[in-house]
Amino acid sequence: MSDTQRESGRPVFAAERRQRILELVRANGAVSLRELAQAVRSSEVTVRRDLRALESEGLLNRHHGGATLPGDFTREPSHTQKSAVAAAQKTAIADLAVSLVEDGDAIVIGPGTTTQEFARRLARHSDLTVVTNSLLVAQALAGCPRIEVVVTGGSLRGPILALVGTAAEGSLAGLRVRRAFVSGNGLSAERGLSTPSLQVAAVDRALAAAAEEVVVLADHTKIGHDTMVQTIPAGRIAHLVTDDDAPRDVLDELAAKGVRLHVAQL
Repeated sequence: MSDTQRESGRPVFAAERRQRILELVRANGAVSLRELAQAVRSSEVTVRRDLRALESEGLLNRHHGGATLPGDFTREPSHTQKSAVAAAQKTAIADLAVSLVEDGDAIVIGPGTTTQEFARRLARHSDLTVVTNSLLVAQALAGCPRIEVVVTGGSLRGPILALVGTAAEGSLAGLRVRRAFVSGNGLSAERGLSTPSLQVAAVDRALAAAAEEVVVLADHTKIGHDTMVQTIPAGRIAHLVTDDDAPRDVLDELAAKGVRLHVAQL
């Protein structure tokens, strides 16, 4: 093949690759750089260049380690969409986070696909009391006779299968537990944990207020990313459990604010 043929063929391949990247981001809401590179069978350097080009056209937003859809500050991905993102990393995070729970603990667990994975791993513990507003967390613990599960009241928020509203917040008022295990849609050193929903944020704050310590479970696609509503400031977060694809500079900033880092190795 001549140089001219190679040059003329290159834009066609780039266009197809970028279209595939857009399809992945639209389907999942947030996709990591590594996942995109694997999906389109290109290097991360090439995919970064594609992301810059797509961002310049207003088709997506780049952030640390990946990409999201435009308007992501207010977009709330569904449980199904979130389940497809960073599945292996969420499993590793859940495995590591279990070490922060001891027999006899009372804890609260917020909604999310990572907290659901975490809840599934609590079966080995005994004498636990778990308070949650997540139907998925409650379901994961339903078959554990040594764990008392308390579900808040509230109105069902369909996309995340969790209970929200004043009844949910009131269920948590006056509680005191050892640790809160929560997730979110974004985590930065400047704003801490954030979510696109005012209702979800209010219950997340109530979960955190009930605990002596807050533990955030967040895969790398959330780190360095911001959404509309701040839920828990970085200074209130005692522990972050994440994966080794998380951007190091953001982790360092969080550590400087007193957050203890637990990084799962894949």
